[in-house]
Amino acid sequence: MKTHSLFTSLKDLKGNARGCVYTEPLWGIPYNLYAPYASIYMIALGLTDKQIGLTVSVSWALQIVFALLSGVITDKLGRRLTTLLSDLISWTIPALISAIALNFWFFLGAALFNSFWRVSHNSWTCLMVEDTDPEQLVDIYSWVYIAGLLVAFFAPLAGLLIKSFSLVPTLRGLYLFAAIMFTVKCITTYRLTKETEQGTIRMRATRHQSVFSVLGEYRGIFREVLHAPQTLYTAGIMLIMSIYLTINGTFWAILVTEKLHIPAQNLAIFPFARSVIMLACFFVVIPRLRSVHFQIPLVVGFVGFLLSQLLLLSMPEKSYALLLVSIFLEACSAAAVDPLLDQLMARSVEAKERARIQSILYVGIILFTSPFGWIAGTLSEVNKSLPFFLNILLLASGAGLAYLAGRAAKRRAMAAQIDVETALP
Repeated sequence: MKTHSLFTSLKDLKGNARGCVYTEPLWGIPYNLYAPYASIYMIALGLTDKQIGLTVSVSWALQIVFALLSGVITDKLGRRLTTLLSDLISWTIPALISAIALNFWFFLGAALFNSFWRVSHNSWTCLMVEDTDPEQLVDIYSWVYIAGLLVAFFAPLAGLLIKSFSLVPTLRGLYLFAAIMFTVKCITTYRLTKETEQGTIRMRATRHQSVFSVLGEYRGIFREVLHAPQTLYTAGIMLIMSIYLTINGTFWAILVTEKLHIPAQNLAIFPFARSVIMLACFFVVIPRLRSVHFQIPLVVGFVGFLLSQLLLLSMPEKSYALLLVSIFLEACSAAAVDPLLDQLMARSVEAKERARIQSILYVGIILFTSPFGWIAGTLSEVNKSLPFFLNILLLASGAGLAYLAGRAAKRRAMAAQIDVETALP
């Protein structure tokens, strides 16, 4: 295990990559304690499915604004300071509001503050990858996901607390704990990192420019994005995953508790199982896929997602075994797709305009994702299964898009090789 490529890469991490990866558990532990119960916590406080869906959609709509501004803010304040401030706004404040929530308006307020995470996501990505060897990106993103998975082993603790103290008091305590941990994470990341070289260049370049002036330059950058097919393919796949995760993350617990009649205190079993399966995939399967073109694992991953949804919809009530099989398929697929997609994003974006190109892509993704919280909420009120039928259609489209993206990439690589051979004497 000491010579495993992932452990070697973790030990060799330096600079900002180390500061960003090593602190992830400080965010992941509290998040994984409350996240599986967030939607049923809202229901326990009187929210309807439609109100939950509306909260998600309003949050996504506001994220459009913050995603658009994220490139400007990141360039003007720098990657490091932006990450500190936006993480405090988007994670600490919403956790405090959720801890004292009484009705729909509290959760709407928390969602509005949480929307600011689009700024920190952009700045944190730049902070982590800009001064890092591109060959390390798959390992770095793998460890980001592994950090999140390892802390999910704390999830069963939430189930035990709910069983002892009931749902609402437990979630209030977990949100308060999360606010403290998120704050510690923000400060620690800030202290362990430094501004990137490209970040320093962009801070100097935008120092005397107004926000509107920098925003005005987006038109030319947008044209560049439209003429970058690989970036557009990657954005399309990310869009499908974004909608899928929005629907699954919001309505999975509702389907499982209200249609399959799995008790709420038993939900923690499934995030735990998902973490174990994904960890096994990261350490055993994923390293063997590195010599394989990205097309195959991406297509297979989307097919696995699709099968997991079909199984979820067809299983009988209280079928723990089949639900675990569905989790197995979903976990294996996520382990294959997530780090590959992050790597494709990092490699397909031009380094000197990374913050603003990412900003434009995130705006597009959010713009098309935002209605689906409300759409899925409306579908769920009609029938708890309908949001997951929508997922199936999306995932089938994702598999097709991954296949086309891979075929286009192979053609470009072949054309580049021919050009090189032609140029040789």
